[in-house]
Amino acid sequence: MKWTVWAAALVCAAGVHAQSASPWQLGPFTRPAEGNPVVAPQPESRFTDPILRAPVQWEALHTFNPAAIVRNGKVVVLYRAEDNSGAMAIGGHTSRLGLAESADGIHFTRRAEPVFFPAEDGEKMREWPGGVEDPRIVEREDGTYVLTYTQWNRETYSVGIATSRDLEHWTKYGPAFTGALGGKYDHLKYKSAGIVTQVVKDRLLAARINGLYWMYWGEGAVHLATSTDLIHWTPVEGQQGMPLELLRPRTGYFDSSFPEVGPPPVLTTAGIVVLYNGKNAPGGGDPALGPQAYAAGEALFFALNPAALLKQTDAPVLKPELPYEKTGQYAAGTTFAEGLVWFHGRWFLYYGCADSLVAVATAPGQ
Repeated sequence: MKWTVWAAALVCAAGVHAQSASPWQLGPFTRPAEGNPVVAPQPESRFTDPILRAPVQWEALHTFNPAAIVRNGKVVVLYRAEDNSGAMAIGGHTSRLGLAESADGIHFTRRAEPVFFPAEDGEKMREWPGGVEDPRIVEREDGTYVLTYTQWNRETYSVGIATSRDLEHWTKYGPAFTGALGGKYDHLKYKSAGIVTQVVKDRLLAARINGLYWMYWGEGAVHLATSTDLIHWTPVEGQQGMPLELLRPRTGYFDSSFPEVGPPPVLTTAGIVVLYNGKNAPGGGDPALGPQAYAAGEALFFALNPAALLKQTDAPVLKPELPYEKTGQYAAGTTFAEGLVWFHGRWFLYYGCADSLVAVATAPGQ
């Protein structure tokens, strides 16, 4: 899909930096006085893997980078869990998704076994042995849940799509861009995809804009894609036939190495609010943030043209500060935002801590 970009360029030229107290933002986010981290590893958990046909300690080492949704009056978190197989390195274990639910958004009860994992199915070659990683989830108008996640076979990766009616039984559809534009993106390496949502009564639902669903995706730069069914997606291209780059690295800021899409964006009266994760550069980054640390920021896009950037925060809205956010598998520190829900009139933001734990921060609703 080609996209007219001159309007977006004009908007960007007007100045994209906004102060953290701007009324368009979600937040400010604060950590609850007690309860964090909300999900931690449980080495005692066992699961008979359908590929290995043997018991594995599926959440023994790390539990992090969660998706979140409200279902039946509770917050449900789908979190990435790493077993104790493979190399002791980031990406060297097998990841599966566990499920935890909470009546207050802070204290969670967990399922004993994962609900989403590599199996003897059509996606095995894309998901084994690395696993399924870093989910985001939205609800469709008919109550179907749509999951975006990273398929990782330890050689290549892509954004996979899956759907479910109950968050336990899933249908996998493969990479989001398969067949798009004549197969142009069939072999692209890409990750981190959040589908635009909006608050409908007491929960977030996937939003249509100009008759289409929209998805912000990517790390290194943030791009855009559209869909008519939430399953098959087409990247939005610029005049040169390449995916539009909507957010890019900014020297001197928390996203100086690169930006990466966070939880599903939210369509508000001000525009589309995109919570995203920025990686700080080892040199020339934000001096108030450690080198290579991940922190969360926000960007605002025009509601009627999701490619048009209006504003962007200069400083992170959530950054590694507490010991469990800076001590773990990723020692440089992360507050990697990935799950966002509207619950009891407040925002609950779920994030990964140092690639090892799950925590939550909350904010008053607007």
